[in-house]
Amino acid sequence: MPATYDKPVLLRGGTVVEAEGEAREDLLVREGIVAARGPELEAPAGAEVVEAEACFVFPGLIDMHVHLREPGREDKETIATGTRAAVMGGFTAVCAKANTFLVMDNPAVVEFVHSRAETAAYAHVFPVGSVTEGLRGYGSLSEIGSLREAGVVALSDDGVPVVSSDVMVAALRYAADYDLPVVAHSEDYPLTAGGVVTEGSVAGRTGLRGAPPEAEETMIARDLALLRQAGGKLHVAHVSAAGSLAHLRRAKEEGLDVTCETTPHYLLLTAEAAAKYDADAKMNPPLRSEEDRQAMVDALVDGTVDCIATDHAPHTPAEKDKEFERAPFGVVGLETALRLVYTDLVLPGIITRSRMVESMSTLPARRLGLEGRGHLAVGARADVTVFDPRPEETIRAAAFYSQGKNTPFEGWRVRGRVETVLVEGRPVVRGGRLVESPEPGEGSL
Repeated sequence: MPATYDKPVLLRGGTVVEAEGEAREDLLVREGIVAARGPELEAPAGAEVVEAEACFVFPGLIDMHVHLREPGREDKETIATGTRAAVMGGFTAVCAKANTFLVMDNPAVVEFVHSRAETAAYAHVFPVGSVTEGLRGYGSLSEIGSLREAGVVALSDDGVPVVSSDVMVAALRYAADYDLPVVAHSEDYPLTAGGVVTEGSVAGRTGLRGAPPEAEETMIARDLALLRQAGGKLHVAHVSAAGSLAHLRRAKEEGLDVTCETTPHYLLLTAEAAAKYDADAKMNPPLRSEEDRQAMVDALVDGTVDCIATDHAPHTPAEKDKEFERAPFGVVGLETALRLVYTDLVLPGIITRSRMVESMSTLPARRLGLEGRGHLAVGARADVTVFDPRPEETIRAAAFYSQGKNTPFEGWRVRGRVETVLVEGRPVVRGGRLVESPEPGEGSL
């Protein structure tokens, strides 16, 4: 992670967008924090001035759901390449999931991730520890207290569900003692066994085995029932099915401490994207029907869906080039999420810019207890994204900084470009380009 930058930075003339609204203001950053904001601020001596007219200035985006693959699968992604992709997509922080080759079920692996991030990362990396030892979804809990001391911000067996109800109850109770949310991968294995697309017309036409949306819905219903019993904090990952939303709405109305996320691919794509046997459209849960997609959009609008995450899951080209049934689940998203959401949800007026920032920065920071992030008040951490809405570009995976090129959005036209990104006040993106190496006297990245 970049060290705090000791040179003042003045972002001049932009529109500052936060969850509460937006205003045309300058933003002055000193020593890693927001030092002042307001109209026509004077640039301190020696300050770096970023002309942000016609741009939007966001609190740095926070991705709650990222697979960085290191340690163990550096052929797919590394902390360095993943966080380069993150900042180029406007994300200043990512939550690294536990399903690395050496599972993040013990402090040593968490400490390794922290150590690598200190020397190689361009964005903040917040590890997510596993719920169960070995990421089995049953059996013994990980050492939750030790993981918390090592710096995890949540617990999740993402990639597999916690199949044992008694283990899930214990996890919710123990995690609550350490103020950690449990992040659920909601999948009823007996219902999804062998399924690679969602049940329905595409499965019927292609001959690919289907997995019903009820596999997600029933597991969410179970976990909410266990939350009522055990207490604690539950966050439901990558919600994709309309039927799941009814359970979540009811739980929120009851006052249960539950939040959830969806992803750009569930907001913008349907199962038809997999109809040509393109494994870049193979993910878990699978893409659903148009009715499900529209339900996700409506739930984002009304707040049932709290957050947008990417579930960035890079794979090698050789893995994704296999037959659809044999290719791994997962798509990348760090470099496309902001532009897709802006183009296809903000510009048509489906959500506001403020709601976009709330779902991609403010609420993730709040759910994970990341103090000083997700907003740009004076005194906040100077993690800042400057977004120019004017450029129009075509998504090309070959240009990604991520090692993963497995995107279902290849060839999509999008509006906007990340112009400047500050992490702890240090510019890591300038003029739409990654700062590959520090300038003389800046220290090291």
